[in-house]
Amino acid sequence: MRKGLLLLAAMSGFLAVALGAFGAHGLKAVAPPDLIEVFNLGVQYHFYHTFALVMVAFSGQWLTSRLLDWAAYLFIVGIMLFSGSLYGLALIGTKWLGPITPIGGGCFLLGWLLFAAAVWRHKVVDGHES
Repeated sequence: MRKGLLLLAAMSGFLAVALGAFGAHGLKAVAPPDLIEVFNLGVQYHFYHTFALVMVAFSGQWLTSRLLDWAAYLFIVGIMLFSGSLYGLALIGTKWLGPITPIGGGCFLLGWLLFAAAVWRHKVVDGHES
């Protein structure tokens, strides 16, 4: 297990819950419904990739590939770019962040591919994992 990554995932989960609660309660008073929907999409993907970080952290018990580290880095950057740009758009109307959102999505995609590659490359010898 990667303890530091698991701690980061726990903090990311806390932040996702806090932002989700803000979006469900506090944002309604200051933002139109379409921007609340944008904010909630950011929260949704923030949660998905927080869970992905937990999976990568626990996978470290069985898999020793550096690809896991890179997958985690990409999930973290993806949360910051994808979800962060949607939060910024919804909260302060920063439309210039719009082009950053797909870069964050690309980080998510690449992170999942690297996670899959780490699993794929894991060797099984004589019916036992190594």
